[in-house]
Parts: sequence; C-alpha cells; structure tokens
Amino acid sequence: MLTREEILTLLDEMIEHQHRKVLDIARKMNPHLTPEDLRNFDDFPDLRDNPRFNFEDGILAGYLSARTALLAELNQKST
Repeated sequence: MLTREEILTLLDEMIEHQHRKVLDIARKMNPHLTPEDLRNFDDFPDLRDNPRFNFEDGILAGYLSARTALLAELNQKST
C-alpha cells in the first residue's frame, strides 16, 4: 500500500506533467504565453476556443480537484 507521501508525490508529478502539456499546447498557438496567462485563458480567444486545449486543461482541473479531495480525506482520517 502506498504511503500518504507517495500518493501525494504521484499526484504532484501527474499535475506537473499536465501543467507542462497544457502550456506546450498553448505555446503552439501563442509562443509568448506564460503559465500565469493560462490562469486567465479566457483573455486569449485562441485558447478559449480550442477544443484540445480545453480538454487538456479539464484534465488538469480534475487532477487538482482530486488532489484537494484526497488531501482533505487524508487529513480528516489522521485527526
């Protein structure tokens, strides 16, 4: 069975990989975009209207939500 730290490390690695993937897709459309720009991607119509970008960004959002929920559950069980 994985430890709490191993689980969180795995999720963090998945999140970091997905962040890079989303940024790579965005930079193919606009090479000047920064990671900060992706937080407000609605300001960039090329991103907002791109199905692949939205799909990959949705996966990232899911990973972040899963990490938050898992962390809350682990913290609750450890008290």
